[in-house]
Amino acid sequence: MLNDTPRAVIVPDGARQDFLPVLFGHSHLIVAENAIYAWMERLSPLDYRGGSWDFYEHQGKPLFLAPRSKARFRITGDVTCFQGEVSAEAAGIIATMFAFSHLSFQFQSERLVEGYEHLYAYSADHPEASEIFQAID
Repeated sequence: MLNDTPRAVIVPDGARQDFLPVLFGHSHLIVAENAIYAWMERLSPLDYRGGSWDFYEHQGKPLFLAPRSKARFRITGDVTCFQGEVSAEAAGIIATMFAFSHLSFQFQSERLVEGYEHLYAYSADHPEASEIFQAID
């Protein structure tokens, strides 16, 4: 990151069961998780073929999901004007932000809005902030 703010870290396997309910709420966790996977398929149709995902937290709070299947993903889908290659972490941030944004229009949930705002603020200091913001613009 550009400043001294600590980077997000992968949630250990033993704590994964609490991640999605805290990030999205119990009532939205399944639809939100599936939305992230669907957004990733649309954002990176050339590279994303499913697989396992890491859960990332920042300062002890759930933040985003990122695919494990590749180190880098080409963002070439019809969802965004951005065309480029990003790390799996940045791709996950982008997909998670799309899911937060679109789900917040479907459901009245302060948690979805707060999740988006928290991830947006974190992304401002990410090494790939330029690519992330171009992709979500």
